[in-house]
Amino acid sequence: MLKARVMKSSMRDFDCLLLDGSREIVNACALGNLLKGDDSTIVVGDYVEIEDGKIIKVEERSNEIFRLIVREQKKKVSASNIDVMVILVSVSKPEYKRGIVDRFLVRAHQWNIHPVVVFNKMDQFEESAFDLKFEVDRLQNLNIECFEISAKDANYQNRFSHLGLKGLSDLKSKLEKSTAIFLGQSGVGKSKTISLLTEGKVELLSREVGKVGKGTHTTTWSELIISDHFTLIDSPGIRSFGLEDLLIEDLLSYHPDLEVVATRCKFRNCEHSPDSKGCAFVSMWNSEDYNDQLILSRLESYLRLVEEISRTPTYLKK
Repeated sequence: MLKARVMKSSMRDFDCLLLDGSREIVNACALGNLLKGDDSTIVVGDYVEIEDGKIIKVEERSNEIFRLIVREQKKKVSASNIDVMVILVSVSKPEYKRGIVDRFLVRAHQWNIHPVVVFNKMDQFEESAFDLKFEVDRLQNLNIECFEISAKDANYQNRFSHLGLKGLSDLKSKLEKSTAIFLGQSGVGKSKTISLLTEGKVELLSREVGKVGKGTHTTTWSELIISDHFTLIDSPGIRSFGLEDLLIEDLLSYHPDLEVVATRCKFRNCEHSPDSKGCAFVSMWNSEDYNDQLILSRLESYLRLVEEISRTPTYLKK
């Protein structure tokens, strides 16, 4: 019996990396009972046991990348056993968008994956573009590590360490021996960043960036890629990353910093809006206190997501 990890899937056949240190990849099919039902599908990242060319067992997963297919009311698992979510953002083109970062953080909490945020294209950063200190502080308030790089320039120096930003070498150390998923808006430089981190040994295909600076991705969730120092899964672009499958009643738990404050609200069904009676956030709306502003920025993102999620009827999600 061989222990292995699923690297690539194709219907009933799977390419599996043997975990005996040989780095050999073998092809195996799965026993029929392992493919019955949505929750039993074998996905990339799974740790399995192989005997006579057949997968006979799937080990318990530490986490899953999944979403609810609302119209079909089915849970679709795409990958498993991921250690780090690398949220890649651009400080130039496309411009930095706080809401997209918060959107990815929701999935990180839902999937139980440790997130880090990487600011790319820092060689093009202009301080007039946005308040970098504020954005870093609001993330560090969540104990999220932040890094600064230029994917096009391996020699870019760590300019903003005084704000708590770490550099390329720190990012490489963070990813060492881990399995990472890279998420980011189209055009932020995911492929170039992966090439930089793997010293050019891993090149992912992406189409030419369009006129507005938004690239379109051709990659899927179907393959794990091993580099010398870490394993990665690339991801689709932002257009396929909706949150309509989430339940509104679960959303606050994916904002742990807000959930702590919300326990002080007078009413359990508090909507946390500026005019909500007995709301623990009310005093923050007109506050000039820096820490209040950090929390309020997160609350504003949360309320926008509530509005978005509420457009899909709850009965379709259960």
